[in-house]
Amino acid sequence: MGFEVFAGFEYEYFVFDETPDSVRAKHYRDLKTMAPGFFGYSVIRNTVHSDYYLETLDLCEKMRFPLEALHEETGPGVLEAAIAVDEGLAAADKAGLFKTFIKVHAQRRGRMATFMAKWNPDLPGQSGHIHVSLKNKAGKPVFHDPKGQLSMSKLMQHFVAGQQALMPELLAMVAGTVNSYTRLMPGYWAPTHATWGAENRTCALRVIPGSENSQRVEYRIAAADCNPYLGLAVALASGLWGIEHKLPLGKPISGNAYDQKAPAKGALPTTLWEAAQRLKASKAARASFGDAFVEHFAATREWEERQFRKAVTDWELARYFEII
Repeated sequence: MGFEVFAGFEYEYFVFDETPDSVRAKHYRDLKTMAPGFFGYSVIRNTVHSDYYLETLDLCEKMRFPLEALHEETGPGVLEAAIAVDEGLAAADKAGLFKTFIKVHAQRRGRMATFMAKWNPDLPGQSGHIHVSLKNKAGKPVFHDPKGQLSMSKLMQHFVAGQQALMPELLAMVAGTVNSYTRLMPGYWAPTHATWGAENRTCALRVIPGSENSQRVEYRIAAADCNPYLGLAVALASGLWGIEHKLPLGKPISGNAYDQKAPAKGALPTTLWEAAQRLKASKAARASFGDAFVEHFAATREWEERQFRKAVTDWELARYFEII
């Protein structure tokens, strides 16, 4: 279609003062995080642990996935890292390398990092947001129009409309684990409907108005557990679908999206099984990714859900063991 893709990934991840042996010995319970309490954007935390932060920044620089920012997020021992923007495939490569070698980096220092969507029901989930923009063949950004709504060009409006329209159908490719859906709950800074807004972090899509070079859309539905190649493929394919079909963009959500009644067609699947069924039935998914991929990938997600159904969880034991 004559576009060049640019993307930037940002990840939240928990760091623990644990080892692969200790977490297994504890059965993944009562784990000690690198720091206690809720110290989002804390100067204290990143100064106390400055050696670890600086080593992380140095690692990312040397391995050619440099970070634009690294800071403490909301939650005990949770960090957030923003990887520098790059061309589409290179951006996904950098995200994949980042996730792997952050875990290696932690373990070599007697710690562990996790990119689960949610490892503890009492703590916030972990996001893996994807920022996307396009340029034309001449290298000119195509999302910015100073005269447009929120500085959006018509092309960007179609792009965001496509992302919004196809999000429920393609969610299995973005939220691909059973655990992914524990994060998608009202009030937990993760979307529950395919909504969009301007600088609105309660929406699934956050349009970020700015200059010609900074105007972009943030695909906020993605969690830290998302495969960066699949996540970016979905964010891009759905946007291009919107451009190709010239989809109109509705009104943005103003205020807290959780407190507003969104159209039923924008409701997101609430389980991995439901998401897999929506993916199989999606004509857009088959047009974008091919029948063979859709059938195979959906089948793998159904298999994953079936394995989970065999599990007897701690919640079930505590609720049913004696009283049922």
